[in-house]
Amino acid sequence: MNDRERAELLVSKMTFAEKMAQMRYDALPIERLGIPAYNWWNECLHGVARSGRATVFPQAIGMASSFNTELMYAVADAISDEARAKYNEYKKFGETEIYQGLTMWSPNINIFRDPRWGRGQETYGEDPYLTGRMAVAFIQGLQGNGRYRKVDATIKHYAVHSGPEDQRHGFNAEVTQKDLYETYLWAFKYCIDNADPSAVMGAYNSVNGDLCSAGKKMLREILRQELHFDGYVVSDCGAICDINKYHKATKNEAESAAMAVNNGCDLNCGNAYKWLKTAATMGLVSEETITDSVVRLFTARYRLGMFDTDCEYDKIPYEVVECEKHRELNRKMAQESIVLLKNDGILPLKEDVRIAVIGPNADDVSVLLGNYNGTPSYYTTILRGIQENAKGQVLYARGCELYDDAVREWAEKPMREAIIAAQKSDVVVLVMGLNPYMEGEEGDEYNGFLSGDKKDLEFPAPQKKLYEAIVKTGKKIVFVNVSGSCLNLYNQDRECSAVLQCFYPGAEGGRAFADILYGHVSPSGRLPVTFYRSVEDLPLFKDYSMDNRTYKFYKGKPVYEFGYGLTFSEIQEKWVDENHVEVHNVGEYDTAYTVLKYEWIPHKSLCGFQKIFLRKGETIEVRF
Repeated sequence: MNDRERAELLVSKMTFAEKMAQMRYDALPIERLGIPAYNWWNECLHGVARSGRATVFPQAIGMASSFNTELMYAVADAISDEARAKYNEYKKFGETEIYQGLTMWSPNINIFRDPRWGRGQETYGEDPYLTGRMAVAFIQGLQGNGRYRKVDATIKHYAVHSGPEDQRHGFNAEVTQKDLYETYLWAFKYCIDNADPSAVMGAYNSVNGDLCSAGKKMLREILRQELHFDGYVVSDCGAICDINKYHKATKNEAESAAMAVNNGCDLNCGNAYKWLKTAATMGLVSEETITDSVVRLFTARYRLGMFDTDCEYDKIPYEVVECEKHRELNRKMAQESIVLLKNDGILPLKEDVRIAVIGPNADDVSVLLGNYNGTPSYYTTILRGIQENAKGQVLYARGCELYDDAVREWAEKPMREAIIAAQKSDVVVLVMGLNPYMEGEEGDEYNGFLSGDKKDLEFPAPQKKLYEAIVKTGKKIVFVNVSGSCLNLYNQDRECSAVLQCFYPGAEGGRAFADILYGHVSPSGRLPVTFYRSVEDLPLFKDYSMDNRTYKFYKGKPVYEFGYGLTFSEIQEKWVDENHVEVHNVGEYDTAYTVLKYEWIPHKSLCGFQKIFLRKGETIEVRF
């Protein structure tokens, strides 16, 4: 029997009540059938998350900056090895708890349409094609290519979901059909067609009045019929209760649960499906419909080898977790995730130069990790990476608080130390930006009044004051912005000798940064988002029209455009025709380089990219 036939047989032995209990994310055991309890909620956005020690790779937005699908596949393969290794040990306890299983609620393939969105760091940027290509590589690396699935990948959040975070539970995104299919659904279709993801997670919001986790049009007509998705659907956490509580589309939880199941939401993260018994008693949902969903869920569990003894992945040992091979892979991805935005020739630095490393993000571990992260036991901050490589003097000064500019007479006054350090150095490496507590998901960020979103693109006030003070010293500045999103770098582009964007670079981020700073590796990252000067140039945050957004439709002049990124070498492209380009390295450095291909439909649109490596003096022909 195949996996579905085995699932049908097993489910046929369950009572109606037992079936309904399997549709909760924290599925109950059925001991008489040999089914252990299983928690479907697991995360691996850029490493196995919330499950203790793991290799923490760069945040998703940083990995997108690599434009390297082969490297992305290798990263996902390593992540799924670690997930399996952990599961192989966790299951010996007789059941798995939350974050200990194989059904991963990653990747996030929403479009980062507005830089104010706090969760944009979890995405692959603003372009649907880049998002689709990177996501397909990630999904394929996660799920493997064996008889069994190594882990399940879940593409989320379906669909048209990108803030505002404080309105997400009852928000209705209004979009044109053009924007819906060209921008918001494109990556979902591409992933379904090319990577066969196991699951789709429905979003909290509705689209043009139809609920993403329970609507007939979004789930049955578009996802199942148009996009031909045949896996299982899981709701975002609490989304089904939102139907009656915030969307006001039903009267109570029983009606909400019935609506979701009848339209194809198989699994509920939350507690709404405990009302399925009531819904069934009221005649709102049939046992046949429940059975269909449970069969889909158990087909997935059989496909993961959960009930078999010959699964090839059962042999993955615990020792792969954060192993040396994975840490080296992490370092390589971190190197390729860093984007060089300006260089007047100051970089790479000589190792014996006297450096002042200044700024609140220079020695902060949290900015390595992003959100939805694991816990590394090996990690290197930017400061530590520089110290490990420098042969000259390295002075360090935090200089200011990250965002708190409250004046307290008893508090430390760190700015003068930073000025002294700058004065006694040849070069200042000024490390500023945000951290994951300042941008992210509703409910777990410091800026509760914005629920994780940003109100603007400016640096926090204490950092602005520190920046101005260091500029006044007259020292050459290598400016490093560490963030998960765009900040206004207009002044830095005008006033600093070099500018680098570092998207929460993972546990090896400090070493990778030092590799680039000192020229051991040439930078090769490109921006996966547009860097604007101000939100005043953009439409309202809650306006989901793509007009005047992203590189495709923006009418203004950005500080740095999508796809921008420098290397230490000089690369020349000679396009022979629209599908054939000769790439020449006429500079002095070996370097990786990404060739970007655009089409005009009629707006500019990325339609191809290839990452290559060129040695000094080398020419490579690239064909699309």
